[in-house]
Amino acid sequence: MRRSNFALRLQLPLLDEARKVADSEGVPLNRFINVAVAEKLSALRTETYFQERAAVPTSQGAALLKRAGKGKAPIKGDELPE
Repeated sequence: MRRSNFALRLQLPLLDEARKVADSEGVPLNRFINVAVAEKLSALRTETYFQERAAVPTSQGAALLKRAGKGKAPIKGDELPE
């Protein structure tokens, strides 16, 4: 993996809090910041993924739903009301 240096300017209260959390987790501040950025990117990509999936034409989605669970009894508590 390629690495690079980047000067990051954080507000002092944010930096202090990040240091406290990194210390409590037992990881270096650099690793903590890397993981925090990776988690944020993952969350944003997940949101985009579901937005794209929601745009799938209804006929395709309906076909998938018709096949889902076919021939299987509902799990207890998932039955339709009478």
